[in-house]
Amino acid sequence: MAILLSIAAALTYGAADFVGGLMSKRNEVLRVVFVSQLLGNIPLFLAFPLVNDGAMSTEALLWGAGAGIAGGTGVVLLYRGLAMGRMSVVAPITAVEAAAFPVLFGLATGERPSETALIGVGVAIVAVALISRAPENSSEEVDPTARSGVAEALGAGFAFGAFFILLDGAGDEPGMWPLLAVRATSFVLLGAAVVATRVPLKPAAGTFIGIAVAGVLDVAANVFYLLSTRHGLLSLVAVITSMYPAMTVLLARLWLKERMVRVQIVGLGFAAMGITLIATG
Repeated sequence: MAILLSIAAALTYGAADFVGGLMSKRNEVLRVVFVSQLLGNIPLFLAFPLVNDGAMSTEALLWGAGAGIAGGTGVVLLYRGLAMGRMSVVAPITAVEAAAFPVLFGLATGERPSETALIGVGVAIVAVALISRAPENSSEEVDPTARSGVAEALGAGFAFGAFFILLDGAGDEPGMWPLLAVRATSFVLLGAAVVATRVPLKPAAGTFIGIAVAGVLDVAANVFYLLSTRHGLLSLVAVITSMYPAMTVLLARLWLKERMVRVQIVGLGFAAMGITLIATG
């Protein structure tokens, strides 16, 4: 069950990131993230009394609030990176970090991953170096903006790794209460940023439906991930969920006709190998 829920989370996160990144090419990033969260929160809050089966606790809400800060920050950075650069580069860099940090956190707090998982972390670090390598070193003609978005991807990866760790820390007993805290905290944080920067909230023509779809997919992915942590280990479900770039890259190739230089394709292969080793370890 944990594997199926993690795969569902990966697919929906990947689709949400593609749509959100695409909408961010025509809108301010804060507008896309804030409006998408607003629209995504509506069905969650309406359905909450029907799907929640846990007891509220201050500790669980605090874990959720911390995850909300990390997750909201990560989404802003990721959407900005996806809008600036190649989705097929930005998304894998983010995912490799998000997959590796829960393993490293577990190691630092007393867990002892297998040698296979530790090798996977090393392979993942190599993947980051290859994927983010400057394309001007290649003889192939590439988009000159291909390098942009890497810094945002690295920041988003760290934030999502923290999100996975913090949301898992809430435990199983509180049910959906941590997720409610995640969404509420993230929404308030983004709202403050919108007020501070005075970003107009009206979406660009023809993008409202896309922003709404991104919001609904994102909240669905949050639900799938939270449920997966109830049935499996963090070091397993987090890395499987972090395979979401497969969906993002597939959609980018089909919709945007993106291509990559050879060294970056090799890096993607290392990323897949690293995540697989971490998961199987």
